[in-house]
Amino acid sequence: METLEEFDRVLASAGSLAGWRVQSVDLRERTAALRGVATDGAVFLGCPMEPEAAAAARAGGALVFPPVPDLPFDPYRGLLYDAHELFENLSAGYEGTPDARAYAWFRETGGDGDIFSSMLRAIHDDSVNDALDELLVGARVVGVMGGHALKRGSDAFADAARLGRTLARSGLTVATGGGPGAMEAANLGAYTAPFEDGVLGKALEILAGSPSFTPSVGAWAEAGFAVRDGWPDGGRSVGIPTWFYGHEPPNVFASHIAKYFVNAVREDGLLARSNAGVVFLPGAAGTLQEIFDNATPNYYQSRGGPTPMVLVGEEHWTRTLPAWPLLCALAEGRPMAGRIALVDSVDEVPDTLERLGHGGGDGA
Repeated sequence: METLEEFDRVLASAGSLAGWRVQSVDLRERTAALRGVATDGAVFLGCPMEPEAAAAARAGGALVFPPVPDLPFDPYRGLLYDAHELFENLSAGYEGTPDARAYAWFRETGGDGDIFSSMLRAIHDDSVNDALDELLVGARVVGVMGGHALKRGSDAFADAARLGRTLARSGLTVATGGGPGAMEAANLGAYTAPFEDGVLGKALEILAGSPSFTPSVGAWAEAGFAVRDGWPDGGRSVGIPTWFYGHEPPNVFASHIAKYFVNAVREDGLLARSNAGVVFLPGAAGTLQEIFDNATPNYYQSRGGPTPMVLVGEEHWTRTLPAWPLLCALAEGRPMAGRIALVDSVDEVPDTLERLGHGGGDGA
């Protein structure tokens, strides 16, 4: 259980906490309940409790892992992040936000060899994995990858946003790397999907005033929140960023943010969960890595049948960074050959994904 409401509901219906896992729930107001309930086999992970309540839970056979003090994050968190949590106190400067403080902690401890810090990062990332899996049960997820350097105000940014909107409107859950550039654009498109078409154009105009997260993350994020304030309660999508690249802030348009410390866990998790396929917009080294991180399990079918891969931008993927010829060579004679395509426009992506999802395609 991950919320106080769920804790109260279980206690009222079952009258016992035996065997339950209670994750990052503030139980300081539930001392009386914990004194008089069975807790054998229960595990309390990072739950604030009064000493008397913690002692009673242990005496009843529970394992109690107390909160870790003085951390800028909760390693036992039961739910994913949202943008308001990560950018809390942004008005006082980005450096004081939970996102920036977690990145500073990571930079300070990432190479110090302290096994305790390593353990905290691992617990945190596993908790995020668990929360992400719970969120996506039954969802058809399409990954949208692309470069972080893509600027607001550009035609390519608008194209990526239109793509995210179209995919979300078709019933897919858009998942991105959660950062700026093409990732932000796709999450923005999904955010505006429930609104009338003109909203996206208005949002793009607002964002164009702060085209990049450099030189000011604060101004960049505040422009995003201005869009959200103007059109609250937008559509759902997922952002999956990492503090390994903490100099790239998370965008504010993903409704659910699964932020990790370990980039390899983040990359593999994002691609593995994209069960409806992955779209690769033009990018550089990171996007190129993601293409072949996705191609490898499709080649070996280590996750089952291959899933669709759509590369967008013929010039980019055949000449600038010629990943397409190599991808075709890998696919030749294998089932994945019917699951890859190269298109030149985001407008071609939805139909191409649909076609590849049914096994059709000639690879172009």
